[in-house]
Amino acid sequence: MIDFRYHLVSIVAIFLALSVGIVLGTSFLEDPAIKATEIFANQLRVSNEEYRDQLEAVQKREAANDAFVTDAAPRLVQNALATESVAIVEAPGVTNAVREGVQDLLVKAGATVTGRVVLDESYVDAAQAALIEKLADDAKPADMTFPADATPYRKVATALADAIVTDDPAQIGKENPVAAGVLDAFEAGGLLTVTGEPAKRAALAVLIAPAEPYTGEGAAQQANALVSMALGLDETGRGVVVAGGPSSATTGGVVAALRDDTAAAEKVSTVDNADKPMGRVVVVYALREQLSGATGQYGIGPGVSGVEPSASPAPTATSGG
Repeated sequence: MIDFRYHLVSIVAIFLALSVGIVLGTSFLEDPAIKATEIFANQLRVSNEEYRDQLEAVQKREAANDAFVTDAAPRLVQNALATESVAIVEAPGVTNAVREGVQDLLVKAGATVTGRVVLDESYVDAAQAALIEKLADDAKPADMTFPADATPYRKVATALADAIVTDDPAQIGKENPVAAGVLDAFEAGGLLTVTGEPAKRAALAVLIAPAEPYTGEGAAQQANALVSMALGLDETGRGVVVAGGPSSATTGGVVAALRDDTAAAEKVSTVDNADKPMGRVVVVYALREQLSGATGQYGIGPGVSGVEPSASPAPTATSGG
């Protein structure tokens, strides 16, 4: 009985000693731990303030650069596209800022913008592919034939391009009499709308990419539908540039899809920073380069050949310039 009590007292004494030790240890460690935490928190606060200041400085510099280029743009592109004509094809999801910025600078470069063909969301909807193919087959000129392996989007691109662009200087500014009903047919089908007079054919075209990349299982097909449009415009006219913002050069973006297609990238130029004044200037330069028979991928994203064309080449003799 005495042994049991002795052991019980010993156990109680041990736990009591541990408790006292924990209390004493916590008391000794409390101040250093708090101080260390306070120092770390203060360092984080200082770092965050520095990062915020750096970000604000970068944003101010970028705004100043944009303002400078905006002011200088008319001089930078003066007469670059004098006597040329350009049709604008607008993908679904284009922002007003990019559309208006590109069109405004084309005019300041001396170009005549014949009009805009604005594609509807349904145009890139895979569920509408059968309708698109039927419209292309029904609306195309009688003498137009499609390759046996042509996709619905390649067919419609060929038919639409034939209605709005031409590589024949004698036909620029004139409607294609055999393609008169193409735009009307697709507009009636709810696949596009028309502003201006794009049927008065232009030599050049700008395809404006969506502000955001496509996502999901159908992303590649949607992006490639617009790549097909760019190729159709290139084959029928004197040149085409696909213009978009940085997102267009990422996975699911139209610019990225075109750059990944080696054959397309050898024919069609792209600009992936057309959301900025500098990029819109490059769109003009890239169109000028297309007239000379050269192609390039420009901007800040993956797959670029440079920020801008190495020089502003003179158009070839077959150009309207």
